[in-house]
Amino acid sequence: MEFLELATWIMIGKIIVVDILLAGDNAVVIGMAVSKLEDKYREKAIMWGTFGAIAMRLIFATILVEALEYIPGLHFVGGLVLLWIAFHLLVGDDDDANIESKDSLRGAIITIIVADAMMSIDNVIGVVGAAKGHLELVIVGMLITVPLLIYGSRLLARIINKYPIILWAGGSLLAWVAAEMVTAEPLLQPYITGYERLIEIAGVILVVAAALIWKRRRKAASPDEEA
Repeated sequence: MEFLELATWIMIGKIIVVDILLAGDNAVVIGMAVSKLEDKYREKAIMWGTFGAIAMRLIFATILVEALEYIPGLHFVGGLVLLWIAFHLLVGDDDDANIESKDSLRGAIITIIVADAMMSIDNVIGVVGAAKGHLELVIVGMLITVPLLIYGSRLLARIINKYPIILWAGGSLLAWVAAEMVTAEPLLQPYITGYERLIEIAGVILVVAAALIWKRRRKAASPDEEA
């Protein structure tokens, strides 16, 4: 794959957007893990924790890329999981991460790596889907987004909160990636050839419509809750 091709850079852009949208909680976890450290150790914990988090994500991504190549039906299952993740992203999640702050450098680093690994399964599925199985693009995307999220998470959160349309656009993109995974399933190819684009559009409409209906019903059930 040529890195100078426009299609390649578009795919990298999709990877970055998907990873940023799905990794907000990970940045919060890192902040909680280092909150008790002295300033001189905090940056070290974040730096080494970031390296460890990237390594774990790449391991997960490599396993998933290989599995997609050899396990029949996995594209379809992964696409369905990603459709649910896109819906979950749009409707919101009020659960707070319960991460204990550590007062030692080693403890904080281990907490960052373990917590990030546990919370990054959805990220890895989304990123691998956006990369269409190209591990080299997964690596490039993660090397860009993980440090960006860790050091710029507060700014990114403020931007998304100020402009909710960004979240909806991102959720739609994630749903599109999910539908692309479904249509890439070799077992389905004989039955859907020529209808791939229609299925992908239908996937986006389904997720966005379901999220809107869910939020409207939740607002009706709790009048004081903002949509």
